[in-house]
Amino acid sequence: MIVCHHRWPGPLLLSIIAIGCTHPDAPASPPASVVVAPVERRDVPVVLEATGTVEPIQSAAVAAQVDGLIQQVLFREGDDVAAGQVLFQIDPHPYRSALTSAEAELARVQIDFEKADRDLKRVEDLAANSYATTQEAEQARATALGLKATLQSDSGAVGRARINLERATVRAPIAGRAGALLVRAGNLVRAASGAPLVQIAVPATQLPAIRRAGTGLAVRAIPVGDSVAVSAGTLVFVDNAVDSMSGTILLKARFDNRNHALWPGGLVRVGLTVTVEKGALAVPVSAVLTGQQGASVFVLGDSGRVHLRKVTVGYTNDSVIVLTSGVAAGERVVSEGQVRLVDGATAQPVSAAP
Repeated sequence: MIVCHHRWPGPLLLSIIAIGCTHPDAPASPPASVVVAPVERRDVPVVLEATGTVEPIQSAAVAAQVDGLIQQVLFREGDDVAAGQVLFQIDPHPYRSALTSAEAELARVQIDFEKADRDLKRVEDLAANSYATTQEAEQARATALGLKATLQSDSGAVGRARINLERATVRAPIAGRAGALLVRAGNLVRAASGAPLVQIAVPATQLPAIRRAGTGLAVRAIPVGDSVAVSAGTLVFVDNAVDSMSGTILLKARFDNRNHALWPGGLVRVGLTVTVEKGALAVPVSAVLTGQQGASVFVLGDSGRVHLRKVTVGYTNDSVIVLTSGVAAGERVVSEGQVRLVDGATAQPVSAAP
């Protein structure tokens, strides 16, 4: 019968399907190349960063203290000058003449006083022997006293005239660097003033740490736009009030500025070393990742696999981050190449690119 002669094609079809679905195993992914750094215990200075303004410890706007025409300018702009160095010469002739007149008047009054003093002694002797009246003695005494007062006044006038003559020679009141020349020969000059120090402003939230440490802390200053000219100084002043407008506290540090890197009015980047954390767990700044779950690092194990581990950040400076939990000294953390990693991936340490 027709029904008995049918063949079932299923086994052949299944066999074909099984052969068609067979594939070789895919090759394993190579380990990611990463740069690693050890977790180190080290002493890390805690440095507060701020922006400062440079001011001279002392400055003087030099000008004449007497009226007169400048005859000579005896320095050049930008010169380093010594205290007492002659800078300007004002015409001294009027002051020399005034001194000569005052000395002559003093000499004349001195002669009159000496004569009056002799007359007084003679009249007093005569009055003692009843050869002169009391009125004559009192008159001689009044004359002598009046001339004595005139003598003292003229002595003061001579002193003032001598000082004015000395002031006609204008000297540097302090040692320092001369700025722009504001007067020339033939100009009339007057007045003088001065002002001081390096000012630093830091957030008032850092005030407790600064007050605990006190003055004498190490301070470094680098002019804005420069990365080489570093000046070392010392904290000398902490203000007693917080600026309510800016929320900052004013500090002042003193620098010897022997390398002339700091110029008055210039902005500087300032670092104030508040304390030093002894034996802190330090890793490179680039090793710490920050996300919605907080800070974390990739730790490379002995098996060549990396594990993402949460950490707690204690302090950060320009080069290292101090961690207070999450890692142990001697472990290796990935500092470059994290973008290619996931938790549990294999990694191959390589040297950092130059």
